[in-house]
Amino acid sequence: MRFAVRYYTQTGNTKRLAEAIAEEIGVDAMPITTPIDEEVDVLLLGNSYYAFSIAPEVASFVSSLSKDKVGKIVNFGTAAMMNSTYKKVRKVANTVGIPVLDEEFHCKGEFKGMNKGRPNEDDLKAAREFAKRLKETLK
Repeated sequence: MRFAVRYYTQTGNTKRLAEAIAEEIGVDAMPITTPIDEEVDVLLLGNSYYAFSIAPEVASFVSSLSKDKVGKIVNFGTAAMMNSTYKKVRKVANTVGIPVLDEEFHCKGEFKGMNKGRPNEDDLKAAREFAKRLKETLK
């Protein structure tokens, strides 16, 4: 099974999750500015809510993906107040024919004093455990 990890972050929170997930899977975490040039079975995509939606950069990145290169997407991320971006990512991914798996990881992220210190070590441990389970499940 071939994996890739890409993320978008404005505060560094999602980058921290991406690095923990990528380390567990055995790949590098890269920003969404790094294109998917190789074929991957699973793209783990990290993102968050910005102004009640996914960032335009994330929507553009997902729209640029080819179903010939990416088999499926697994969503993960952080947010200060909102929860998962799953539905927003899935909506864009559907336009290019790439399925988004139901499995996802989400935790609180620090923003302007809210959720101080998040993601914390417990969150990063949970992200690594999520990645380990995902890798074993998708063998």
